[in-house]
Amino acid sequence: MIDTVIRGGMIVAPEGLARADVGIADGVIAELGPDLAGGRTEIDARGLHVFPGLIDVHVHFNEPGHESWEGAATGSRALAAGGGTLFFDMPLNSIPCTLNAAAFDRKRQALAAASITDFALWGGLTPASLDHMEELAARGVVGFKAFMCGSGLAEFSRADDATLLAGMEIAAPAGLPVAVHAESETITSALARQHGVATPSAFLASRPLEAELEAIRRVLEMARATGARLHIVHVSSGAGVALAAEARAQGVDVSIETCPHYLAFTAADLEALGTTVKCAPPLRDGDEQAALWDAVRSGTLDVIGSDHSPAEPAMKQCGFGEAWGGVAGVQSTFAVLLDRGYHRRGLPLPRVTSLLAANPAARFDIPNKGILRTGYDADVTLVALDETATLRPANLLQRHAISPYIGQTFRGVVRRTIRRGETIVEDGRIVSSTRGQFVRPGPAGPHQH
Repeated sequence: MIDTVIRGGMIVAPEGLARADVGIADGVIAELGPDLAGGRTEIDARGLHVFPGLIDVHVHFNEPGHESWEGAATGSRALAAGGGTLFFDMPLNSIPCTLNAAAFDRKRQALAAASITDFALWGGLTPASLDHMEELAARGVVGFKAFMCGSGLAEFSRADDATLLAGMEIAAPAGLPVAVHAESETITSALARQHGVATPSAFLASRPLEAELEAIRRVLEMARATGARLHIVHVSSGAGVALAAEARAQGVDVSIETCPHYLAFTAADLEALGTTVKCAPPLRDGDEQAALWDAVRSGTLDVIGSDHSPAEPAMKQCGFGEAWGGVAGVQSTFAVLLDRGYHRRGLPLPRVTSLLAANPAARFDIPNKGILRTGYDADVTLVALDETATLRPANLLQRHAISPYIGQTFRGVVRRTIRRGETIVEDGRIVSSTRGQFVRPGPAGPHQH
């Protein structure tokens, strides 16, 4: 029995667009088609585009332990305001880091009590976690995150080549991806000593494109040798995408992620915007950004993740060299793809929904999500494609109103976010107090939550 009908919207699917109603029963899409009958509740979507809820595979909500930087309560609300219904929380920046089953259990409990969206968890791949990877897999992590350079946190050590190879050998038979921050420790540490990092130009000089490319080449060979599933996070350059795409064509199981800030800003913006866009890998030049957009359009690039990594204001509003390296942008991912992508560059809407929902669900084996399909969770985002809005500090639902997107005007506005059939955000306002659910990888079918 249908309890809610989303009426008259334009459904955006990876294969194309179609006008249809969405019938929802018990939080699941029960029927799709024109002029559906029934429904105690009707949502008027005429004039709106109907997307599946955004899945952000790369956030740092820092809970438990660093809720003063961000927390699942504020972070998930910002995600939902930007059209998101599911996030994957990274294993570092929380206390403790997610390096064993006990830390996993503590984080899952904290997020279940605070998040208004559904959530999944990454496990860590560090020298300290190798003996715990199998127990993390049994708990339901979506994969394992490793740094090839220093993470910035003493409690989350980088994975040297021996550790990374060992971790891939454990992850491969489990079928779980290894997500890698690919920058060469040898190159970046030597150049940081040579140039320092106190100014934007010095910081850029300390983390050149070759540091990223060298690490990508190396980890692709490890994936080839072990047969592991590899996910390269926040690729900042078209050249990095090209390396991974070439290896994929040769049989390496690799997926490629970039972030909205690499698509919205270039290295030339770093001087003007300062610490709000300080991140690693750093912003690249206009040619590399153009090549990234080409990869987005062509389908070479798989996933857009926000890499939302905020910190307390004192850690951002300080000297450039001391400032925390991370961009707070979880609320603006959809906006960047619609405004800079669809409106300015002709990025097809089916490609947008693939990057933000269908591909993340498919790559990480998330059941019943990512596509508007009968039997799938009713995770839906309604978008006014031609409306414009300027992001003001008061619009941000994250903990601290620090973001490089403040003051920017975007064409394409999220009007409503629906998580498993329940509206949680309407016109930028949180309208639900219910909590999201933990999601683990598994086959599609009846509810796997």
